[in-house]
Amino acid sequence: MRLGAIWRVWFPLVAGGWSLWWVFASDMGLRGPRRWAGLALAVIGLAGVIVARYTLGRSFSVTPQARTLVTTGIYSRIRNPIYVSAEVFLIGIAIMLWNPVPLLLALVVLPIQIWRARSEARVLEEKFGEEYREYCRRTWF
Repeated sequence: MRLGAIWRVWFPLVAGGWSLWWVFASDMGLRGPRRWAGLALAVIGLAGVIVARYTLGRSFSVTPQARTLVTTGIYSRIRNPIYVSAEVFLIGIAIMLWNPVPLLLALVVLPIQIWRARSEARVLEEKFGEEYREYCRRTWF
């Protein structure tokens, strides 16, 4: 297995799965349906991050780069599924813990994610032009 695949897929899966188990099994927060609802949201968010990173493959980068225009899989509906999924993950954790701190973290991270998405959009539009603009018209965020 390539080192890139380990970092893109397996590391987030193991780290995120372990974090979810640790939070869910802890004595923090409330018990009952809210905790299960939070777990469901957090799992959906984690799955979204992993699927998006897998779909990007070698196009994934920390800094904005325009290697290829990925428009398949989850990217056929959402332009920035990693950012959206990370927010869903944090909201799920906040609900599980019934604590405003993760929710505040999600609110602090949100403008950073929007700024990053706009930076990436500029780079992609510069390289792919009309093809990227058409992609934007048929996708969300």
